[in-house]
Amino acid sequence: QLQASGGGLVQAGDSLSLSCAASGRTFSSYAVGWFHQAPGKEREFVAAIRSSGGSAYYADSVKGRFTISRDNAKNTVYLQMNSLKPEDTAVYYCAADNFAAVVGGKARSWGQGTLVTVSS
Repeated sequence: QLQASGGGLVQAGDSLSLSCAASGRTFSSYAVGWFHQAPGKEREFVAAIRSSGGSAYYADSVKGRFTISRDNAKNTVYLQMNSLKPEDTAVYYCAADNFAAVVGGKARSWGQGTLVTVSS
């Protein structure tokens, strides 16, 4: 199971860090990704990190602003979001599976979502 947390209300230009905590002994075997869904829009890929943490992949819209990382000892994946923009406002979800499934939005495990609101 995945539990996303860390959302909140911030101003444009601020930073926020999200966490995705997982239960289970096999967490380190899975890639984990972050997605967001803005009101009235479809869910979109944000970032993903491989099981080892050795490489990451980002949507163009967040490159250079967001950083995904993981601590397998703590069964947690993080999303550091800097220079936030109003268009980043969305519910953020984490997901886990093999890397291809995560990047393709076909992961089998999803967290419940945490709301990020960025005011202008």
